[in-house]
Parts: sequence; structure tokens; C-alpha cells
Amino acid sequence: MKTATLLCSSVLTLALFSAAALAQTTNDYTVPRTIDGHPDFQGVWENNSITPVERPDVFGTKELLTDEDVAFLQTRLSEINQEGGDALFGEGVLEAVFSGEVKSYDPSTGNYDSQWMVDRKIHRRTSQIIDPPNGKYPPRTERAIAMAKAEAQHREEHPADSYTDRPLGERCLSFGAPRLGAGYNSYWQIVQTRDTVAIIQEMAHDVRIIPLVEMPHIHANIKLWHGDSRGYWEGDTLVIETKNYSDKSSSGPDNSQKINVERFTRVAADSIQYQFTSHDPGTYIAPYTREIILDLTPDAIYEYACHEGNYGMENILSGHRAEERLEAKN
Repeated sequence: MKTATLLCSSVLTLALFSAAALAQTTNDYTVPRTIDGHPDFQGVWENNSITPVERPDVFGTKELLTDEDVAFLQTRLSEINQEGGDALFGEGVLEAVFSGEVKSYDPSTGNYDSQWMVDRKIHRRTSQIIDPPNGKYPPRTERAIAMAKAEAQHREEHPADSYTDRPLGERCLSFGAPRLGAGYNSYWQIVQTRDTVAIIQEMAHDVRIIPLVEMPHIHANIKLWHGDSRGYWEGDTLVIETKNYSDKSSSGPDNSQKINVERFTRVAADSIQYQFTSHDPGTYIAPYTREIILDLTPDAIYEYACHEGNYGMENILSGHRAEERLEAKN
């Protein structure tokens, strides 16, 4: 059972894939097809893997987990689960495995406990990044580094002068598309027609409607929060190219120059191999590619209830006004 910002099971489960399954559709697997003859990706797919985006140094150059690695992870995850401590978001699960410390990512508010988190799965890769081969992001550009430092300084000095000082997610505007965070509202529903595919992200109830017919992208002067997507088929692989991102869509520089390419390939009855290549010249000196196994689930997409009533933002801004009044008295 899962929920979107409601209680869910914290039991940790395993989904083990061989190198062959990670790389290609096996010869004995028949890809299901729609009435139009295209591979059928319809259903709800979860991204609940513990595989980190970047390869931890403890793995060295190892690309795939051994059986001994899996046994170790299974034991440690079982121990962490039995403790029933703080919720472990994203890569916090793997960090706890190696550090032995289970801690909240936000101790100032008490955070969530483990019962809020969905089942997590072990896949064989040691990192989602498969290119560069070292499993790490390419170096960031000097401009991106300088921009991040300036933003951090501004956030420290002006945490809530205005609602525009707060992150996009906190303002319930966008969590990005595609959102690739694992383990928390990390579900996609895919619906297909002959000429269109729709991808519904559970967080934060965003829907991408992607044409599969030959047509140009919108004019370069039109910039969107989630970019402008076009899809096409390469054999049994669905390819989606997205460009025309708004410069305000994330904190990096020159987002309007970014081009993302996604590739969906069914590798088993309950698995999609998903690859994501980002050409982001404003932020990184070279492109990078991530690979994730999406697992079929019988669970439904739930409503993601962000604070559309804006009580959260009201309290953040009024709280900072109170801090300013206290500072003025001192």
C-alpha cells in the first residue's frame, strides 16, 4: 500500500536485475503492443530504487552489485526497517546503510518517521549515472558554481523577504519534469494513443502530453516550466525530446539552452528501462546519462496535496517578519 503524503508501508523489498536485463530486452520476452502496434507502456510505474544518482566512492569502479553486495544491503536494510526511525528520503537509505546512522534530513521540524515512506527496492546498478562511466556528474561550469554560491548567500541574507525568495517546490509551482526523485510520490502513470503519450507525475500532479507525430517544436521564444516535448519511436524504444525550458524552471544558468532526451524500453513484463540524457551547457561542461528501472505497480496515482491554500507561504513570510521585528528591537 502507498499514499501520496499519507501513511505507507516501510517494508523494504528486492527487485534484482541481471546486467542483461539492465541493458536489453531479452530474447525470450515478448513486448506487449497497443492496438496500433506500438510497444505498450500503459500503467502505473514506480521509481523506488535505492540506487544513488552518483556512484558512492565505496564502490570504486564497480558498475553492478555482486550477490554479496546485495546480501549485505538486504541485511542492513532489514535492520534499519526494524528500528522504525526517521524517514529516509531519496539517497538517505543508502547513506544510512554505510554510515550506520539513521537521521532526519530536517531535524528542526522533526520530519516524518519511516511509516510515511514507500517500499524501496534494490537494483543491480551502483549508480544511476552510466555516462560519464565513472558514475559521477560531469564538472559544473564556472558560471553554475558562481550562481549557486550567490543564491546560497542571498538565501541566507534574505530567506523570505518575498515569496520569490523561496524554492519553486515550496511555492507549489513545480518539482521539475521529469521528476526523478525516488521513494516519495515517485509514481508515473502512462497513457497512450496512436499519436500521443501522456505521462502523469504524482508529484506534483503534473501531466505531460507529448505528440508522437512529426511536428516542429514551438517557437524558440516560447519558454515553459516543463519545456516542450516531442516523441518518436526508435524500434521498440519510445524517445522523448524536450527543449524550450524557462530560465526560471530551475536554479541553474541558461536553462533555455537545455535539451533532455528520455528513452523508454520494456525489458520485462513488470519493468521499463528508462534512460535520461541531459544536455545542459549552462550547468555542466558535458552531457550526462542516467538509467533507472521503473517497476510496474498495481497502486494508483494519488492526489499530491501541496499547500495550494498558501497557508504555508503565509506562515513562512509572517515568521520572517517576526524575526525582523525581534532583530530591530535588539
